[in-house]
Amino acid sequence: MNEESSIEEILDTIGDEHARTILASISREPGSAKELSERLDLSQPTIYRRLDVLKENELIKDRTLVADDGNHYKEYTCNFNSTVISLEDDEYDVRIFREENLPDRFTRLWDELGVQ
Repeated sequence: MNEESSIEEILDTIGDEHARTILASISREPGSAKELSERLDLSQPTIYRRLDVLKENELIKDRTLVADDGNHYKEYTCNFNSTVISLEDDEYDVRIFREENLPDRFTRLWDELGVQ
C-alpha cells in the first residue's frame, strides 16, 4: 500500500463488488479493459473506473502491449497475493502481501542491512 492510500481507501476499494470481481478475474488471467468488460459482462466505463481506483491503491499493475494492427492497449494483472485486515486496540491495520522477484527481494534485504 502506498503511503498516500489510507486504510479507508483500501477498504472502500476492496469493498466494492465490481472491483473485487475484476481483481478475482485478473488474478486468474491478465486482461485488457475490453477483455474484462466482455468476460465480466460490465460496461467499459465501469471497468475503467474500477481499474483507476485499483491502480491508485497499488492493487493492480499494468503493462502496455501492441496489438497486431499496431494499436496500443494495457493489460492488467493483480499486484498482490493476499491481504490481512486486523483490528487491534480499536485501530484497523491493512497489510498487503506481494510476491517479490528475487532481485527486488535482494535489494530490499541489502537496504535493510544498511550496506552502503
